[in-house]
Amino acid sequence: MKHHLYNPDFKFVIEPESFNKYTDRELLQYCLGATMYMPSTKDFTPKILSNAMPGLTTIVFCFEDACPEDMVLQAEENVHNILDTVTNSIDNGSLSSDIVPLIFVRVRNLEQFKHFSKGLTKNQVRSLCGINFPKFNAENGYEYYSYLKDLNEKFGEIIYGMPIIEDELVAYKETRIQELIGIKKILDKYHDLVLQVRVGGTDFSSVFGVRRGVDYSIYDIMTVKECLCDILNICGRNNDYIISGPVWEYFRAPKELMFEKLPEHGLDDYLMKRLPIVNNEIDGLLREVILDKANGFVGRTVIHPTHVKFVNALMAVTKEEYEDASMILGNKTGGVIKGAGDNKMNEIKPHTNWAKKIINRARAFGVIENEGAYVRLFALNK
Repeated sequence: MKHHLYNPDFKFVIEPESFNKYTDRELLQYCLGATMYMPSTKDFTPKILSNAMPGLTTIVFCFEDACPEDMVLQAEENVHNILDTVTNSIDNGSLSSDIVPLIFVRVRNLEQFKHFSKGLTKNQVRSLCGINFPKFNAENGYEYYSYLKDLNEKFGEIIYGMPIIEDELVAYKETRIQELIGIKKILDKYHDLVLQVRVGGTDFSSVFGVRRGVDYSIYDIMTVKECLCDILNICGRNNDYIISGPVWEYFRAPKELMFEKLPEHGLDDYLMKRLPIVNNEIDGLLREVILDKANGFVGRTVIHPTHVKFVNALMAVTKEEYEDASMILGNKTGGVIKGAGDNKMNEIKPHTNWAKKIINRARAFGVIENEGAYVRLFALNK
């Protein structure tokens, strides 16, 4: 799999790298990008086999919110069949592994995780990248990861876990820090099985009876912003874990993407000054992804296919960012040097963690000429 395949003619400064579930974890954790949730009851096999959505690189079959309780057993069988079909199609040559998205499942709880896993076969696990753990907390986390470790040993395969931090104990100020420290201890114990940490912005909002509107971002909701800030603080130190952004709830497919008159630079300026680019729904998403990047999130959960190319496009790295990061990581003497654009200082030690993140994002999503190229990357009406 490779990012931006929906726009094969786009000219990168440096092409994004290919990846699959066996890619080294240090890179793979950056590669998920726009991670789209799908109902586990839906047979997605025809779309995978026909490469109907070439921009989609990561899907999650959801057994929780998107699956009625009385259909869980049927949904489990459906996902088992999808995994079998994908693996068999790769083996018989009718499907190229290069176009198969990373596949995850979001379980309902520990009991359902175990039930689903008992039906798994070695053949199916080859096409299963990982499990998303909802309402992950310091109490249930050890059991989730302990059982996941047993699965890895049973099949001799890699199956990653992705905790979703969305529990009320993290939402509440008086229990948040203690709970996050407990969660971090679990992640550290099972470090190599943690692919990303995911966050539940909608669940946090629900606790406080709020919902962000289309004209502002999750960072404008103060109670939720505090939750996200503390998750980043405790789980994102020194790039310990890659944390993805929360769902943007609004969608409206653009009928036409006419960007020829936009300036070569200043996409951020347009969005932050609220000058229209696509439509309110997409502009709001773009604005929030820019804030994601500023705060250290990489990728985000999405619930609509129109979001995928916009999120993944903005994860690409500009040439100036890439040159600054390379300059910082290539310097062995320390100190301060002038940045690639002659417009900033690069402090070698303080900027090292930032530089490592930029280089890995560049490997996953590619390097583009400048901010104006973001528009050309996603400006394809498909």
